[in-house]
Amino acid sequence: MPAPRRSRMALLALFAAAVTAAGCLSAPGGDRRAADPAPSATGAGDPAGSQDPDGTDTPEEFAADIDDARVIAEEYWRDQFQASGLDFTPVGRLIPYRRAGEVDCGGQALGRNNAAYCSAGDFIAYDVNWAFAAFQQIGDAFIFYLLGHEYAHAVQLRLGIRKQFTIQQELQADCMAGAYIGDMERRGRLSLQPDDTDELARGLEAVGDDPGQPWFAEGAHGTARQRTRAFVNGYDDSLKPCDLS
Repeated sequence: MPAPRRSRMALLALFAAAVTAAGCLSAPGGDRRAADPAPSATGAGDPAGSQDPDGTDTPEEFAADIDDARVIAEEYWRDQFQASGLDFTPVGRLIPYRRAGEVDCGGQALGRNNAAYCSAGDFIAYDVNWAFAAFQQIGDAFIFYLLGHEYAHAVQLRLGIRKQFTIQQELQADCMAGAYIGDMERRGRLSLQPDDTDELARGLEAVGDDPGQPWFAEGAHGTARQRTRAFVNGYDDSLKPCDLS
């Protein structure tokens, strides 16, 4: 298994963008594979052409981090399943797309600026230009969170976890993503800067569902405080607070 390249993980910016933007979907049905997985080099990132502090700015670096994030997620969950005496099957495919409706799940088209896990065909799909732009502006941490959160939904399916309300499913996935990042940092497979977690805790106060969003509504993900708490619980204490039993 190749050791992933690591650079600075800017968690504050990561979660300010990713937690509110990452979509989630699980439905029966088919999918259509995007014809060209490469991000557009023009217009995808900062119009002035500036680089973020990670120096993450090229399609090649983006593609390498997508591959690394998948390897790390598969490694983490395979180990967790094996420790519990369970067989683990990795997510079947990662599907990049460029246009709204280019990929669907059970007849429901995925829109732009989105990422989702679909149980039909067992795939994670993502708007490649949106993800690449965030990668340029934020850094590689965005990719690791994005894949970690969506992979958590795949794990929920494999464990037969289906909550009554969307918000419960989403907060659990945030906790699982926190556990994945925290545990892999402690193993030395990921590297975070000392101040990143403090910045995360402050930054997440500004994100979450819109005020007035009913907690029981379909598609609700939780308030900024709820999402922060879920992620930090997983990051600090691994999977124990995520209630996977």
